Amino acid sequence: MTQDTFVPEAERRLSLERIAASAARLPPEFRDTPQYDCEPLSEALGCRLTLKIETANPIRSFKGRGAAVLVDALAAAGERGPIVCASAGNWGQAVAYAARRAGLPVRVWASVNANPQKVARMAALGAEVHREGEDFDAAKAAARAWAAAHGGRWIEDGREVEVSEGHGSIAVELLARGDAFDHVLVPLGNGAMLAGIARWFKAASPATRVYGVCARGAPSMADSLREDRVVETERAETIADGIAVRVPVPEALEDLRGLVDEVLLVDEADIVAGMRLALVHAGQLLEPSGAVGLAALVAHRARFEGTRVATVLCGGNLADADRAALLAETDGSA
Repeated sequence: MTQDTFVPEAERRLSLERIAASAARLPPEFRDTPQYDCEPLSEALGCRLTLKIETANPIRSFKGRGAAVLVDALAAAGERGPIVCASAGNWGQAVAYAARRAGLPVRVWASVNANPQKVARMAALGAEVHREGEDFDAAKAAARAWAAAHGGRWIEDGREVEVSEGHGSIAVELLARGDAFDHVLVPLGNGAMLAGIARWFKAASPATRVYGVCARGAPSMADSLREDRVVETERAETIADGIAVRVPVPEALEDLRGLVDEVLLVDEADIVAGMRLALVHAGQLLEPSGAVGLAALVAHRARFEGTRVATVLCGGNLADADRAALLAETDGSA
C-alpha cells in the first residue's frame, strides 16, 4: 500500500476539520509541545532534523492527545463506564489520566510481561489494572472479552477515530510555523499516530514523504500495509514494547490507505543507537519505541542525507533497568 492508492475524500474516516478542532481544544499540558531544529543531532545524522518532543507532559508520551479527545467525547455523550482498554503502558496511562479528569472509571489490561513502571503509573492514575496474556495482543483479547461479558465501554487504540484525529494535532503543530519538510518519520505501532499525522501532512504539505517506522521484530503493520490486508504474526519480539504489534487493527490500516509513502524497518541495534543519540546530543531520555524515528535515520542514513527531516520523540517511559543501562553506557559520551 503506497501513497498512490487513491481513496476518495468522502470515504476517509479522519476529518481534517476535526483534526484542526482537536488541536485547538487539547488540554494545555499536551498542546504546543517543544519543537526545534536539533543542530547536534543534525550534524551526527547528516540531515537537518526537527524534533517534536512528546515526552514533556504528565504521562511522558504523545498518547495523551488522542485519549483526551476520545474521553471528552465519551463524557459529553453521557458515558458512565467503566472504560475498558488494553495497553503496553502508555495508552493505559493516557486513558487513565483523561478519565480521571472526566470522573470515569477505567479498567486496563496489560500483559504479564509489561513494563512494571508503566503498569505502576497506570494504577497510580486511577486505573484498575489486570495482568493477563504473554504480550499486548493477548492482553487485548482478554480485555475485549471482559468488556463484552460485563458491559464495559471497550475502546481500542487505532480503531477510535477520535484518537487518530487527536494525534493529528502533532502534524498541525509541526507545520504551523511554515516549515517545509522533505520527510517526516513516525513510529508505527497500532497506527493511530501515523494515521493522524499522515492525514494532515498529505493535505497541508503533499510534497513531504511520510514514513512509518516499525521494529524488524514486529513487522505486522509493515507487512499489512505492503500487502494491503491484515497480516498477523506469531510473535512480536522487540525491545520497543510500544510498537510490538502482532495483530493489526483493520480500521487503522484503512485510515492509512494512500497516505504512507513507505514503512521502514529498524533493528534492535538501530533502536539502541537512536536512544543513545537522543540522550547524548539532545538530552532526551527515550523509551525504545520513542526513538525509532532516530533509529530509521541511523539505519537508512543515505536516503535522508542533506534533506530536511522531522520526527516525533513520542515516549519517555523507560524501564528502570533499561534506564540505568543506557545512562551507564552513555556516561561521558557527550
